[in-house]
Amino acid sequence: MKLRTLLGVSAIAFAASTPAMAQEKTVTLAAYSGIFQDHYMKAVVEPFMKANPNIKVQFYGMPNSAQMLGTLRAQKAAPQIDVMIMDVSVAKAATDEGLFDKVDESVSRNVADLYPNARIEGVGGVGVTFDNLVLLHNEDQVKTPPTSWNALWDKQYAGKVAVPAVPDIQGTTLTIIANKMAGGEDYKKSVEAGIEKLGELAPNVQTWDPKPDVYTPIANGQAALGIGWNARAQVYSDAEGSKLGVTLPKEGSGFQINTINLVKNAPASDAAKTFVDYALSPETQARFTEAMFYAPTNSKARDKISKEALARTAAGSMDQMIGIDWIAVAGIRDKITEQWRRRVIPLSR
Repeated sequence: MKLRTLLGVSAIAFAASTPAMAQEKTVTLAAYSGIFQDHYMKAVVEPFMKANPNIKVQFYGMPNSAQMLGTLRAQKAAPQIDVMIMDVSVAKAATDEGLFDKVDESVSRNVADLYPNARIEGVGGVGVTFDNLVLLHNEDQVKTPPTSWNALWDKQYAGKVAVPAVPDIQGTTLTIIANKMAGGEDYKKSVEAGIEKLGELAPNVQTWDPKPDVYTPIANGQAALGIGWNARAQVYSDAEGSKLGVTLPKEGSGFQINTINLVKNAPASDAAKTFVDYALSPETQARFTEAMFYAPTNSKARDKISKEALARTAAGSMDQMIGIDWIAVAGIRDKITEQWRRRVIPLSR
């Protein structure tokens, strides 16, 4: 009996002396692959694991939100993903299907400091990054950086414009911007003015489906002008020898929101909440803005970002952003796509 007791005590003592071996948890994070994964790993995931040595984060990179949703649906009975970063409109669909838990102040005190448009009615998660549409130009072909979206309609660039068409949300965002420029009022009721204006743009468009993305053909001079997301454009513009120029036009732009979500019945839910809290903190948000120029969703992050990085995001131009209700847009996206196919794309050369 004494020997058994001593052995039992020794086993307990050994377990207590090796907490990392006994208690390490793994959080599986699904988010965008490519340059987003590269920068998010360095700016967020690796510092998190250093600060929380008992939690390992596995990054599962996926190309788009639609594929993420399909994976969630397939795993509904036995989830293998704990945290997912995805587009807000797709996150709404996942929430409606009961795939996400609620992220609120009980999960992270940082939720209270998020900008109002980072908390979306009917979406389980909250905004973790803001991105915005920008005007792209090739610096050799466009010597003076354009200051207005109207540059896309300039006849001197006929056949030299690259625009990702709907259903890509870049095309959807441009529709809402064009609608406002043409005097349209509530885009949720009608984008007729925007569709007409885009019809006038069509003859200038070289391609509605830039390959491999919209940034490459403009950077290498195949196209002179185009539209794209700010964060990726800023990164590509920094590449050695790049000729990609990026501007936020004076008419403003619209935010695209990526949300961070907790998967319902996930295997590492407690550790996942710890990661979500970290990702929403002002320090982490500021670090990712410095790394990839996404605008932060935490209002307290702005003071922690350098003036140089801030100037390359929309964080310093919040008043120029068009308020886009992406949940409402999801309900009219098919109608917008139909109008593009009938009245915009056929008018290109």
